[in-house]
Amino acid sequence: MGGIELCELINCDELDDCKVHLASWDGNNHPLDVFVNDREQWNEWNEYRGHRNDFNKKYIFSLIKFYSEPDVWLFGGIFKVVARHTDRYEVSLERKNSNLIGRLKVRFKRNGRVRSVSPDRYFQEMTVFEILREPYSGEEFPGYEGVCLPFKKLETVINQSRNDWRSALSSVKGVYLITDKSNGKKYVGSAYGVTGIWSRWSCYIRTGHGNNDELASIIKENGLAYARKNLVFTLLEYRPMKADDKVIIERESFWKKSLLTQGEYGYNKN
Repeated sequence: MGGIELCELINCDELDDCKVHLASWDGNNHPLDVFVNDREQWNEWNEYRGHRNDFNKKYIFSLIKFYSEPDVWLFGGIFKVVARHTDRYEVSLERKNSNLIGRLKVRFKRNGRVRSVSPDRYFQEMTVFEILREPYSGEEFPGYEGVCLPFKKLETVINQSRNDWRSALSSVKGVYLITDKSNGKKYVGSAYGVTGIWSRWSCYIRTGHGNNDELASIIKENGLAYARKNLVFTLLEYRPMKADDKVIIERESFWKKSLLTQGEYGYNKN
């Protein structure tokens, strides 16, 4: 379907009076993650006005940067601008083409970092890349060797209780690494006994610190926003749930020594 022009698939009156919203990373969040995690917050992205009236048409045709694939965008809906304020728009989601929201992927090479474009100039350059069977709900489980997630992505995975991730991480014990991007410090932890990686990491999502003393003091002072901004989770090793706990504890100790996480470079106290 890669050769089908977007205008051949979506043909409605709204396109004659709209601007295309090319939503991409704002320095803090990827709109794709926002879309997956919280649709109300995604709607707010389309209400943002800024200091310019970029979306000065009646409708906003929203595309979301699908950042894992170059020049690919996910259809985020068509919004009607029902009111304009000095600091924001009020929008309502149109029902037309709503069956394609989160499913339609569009190929379009954007010039620079432009936030809005006119469809009469650029629609002919937009082609249908793919139509997903179900609305996009986040990255698929990449295999145990590929697990490395920023806190916010892990939060989305766990809050949505994605079956592929939950099934995989609930069935293994293991050793993991938490890296604090703000200072480079690291923490090595483990999950053993009857607790799989999923359960252990779920505790971090609830608290921001997983009851680690060093992280707990930071989160108490700065809030969960600190974890969302700075913490990255990596699975270092995994074993089946029937594995001897001694093996997990020994491997945890090995990684603490290897990564120097028990001194000034890390958050491990012992």
